[in-house]
Amino acid sequence: MNWYITKIVFNISAEQSSKAQFDEQLRLVAAETKEEAFLKARMIGLHEEDTFYNDNMKKVKWEFINVSEVICLKNLEDGTEVYSRIHEMEEGAPYINFIHQKAIALRLNAMPLF
Repeated sequence: MNWYITKIVFNISAEQSSKAQFDEQLRLVAAETKEEAFLKARMIGLHEEDTFYNDNMKKVKWEFINVSEVICLKNLEDGTEVYSRIHEMEEGAPYINFIHQKAIALRLNAMPLF
């Protein structure tokens, strides 16, 4: 049995919303083959489609789009890389600042409040 990271993508639509919104979820899946992992991830996506009313009584729909990635994890050990994505942009400073701000927020949220 192998472990795979799968990316499951949903389209989120709400009544009277003009913006397109998508949710990309990374899910661990145990399977014998990449094809089996893909099919299991599709089943997860299909089973998690949902329609409900939000706090403003607007209809919200989570529609499964598809599985866009399946990556086999060779070893599950401390420090194993599980996912990587390269960002390219004209100016790097805003992105670096954003990452530092997220790290600060993580640290502050992890500290006890007493």
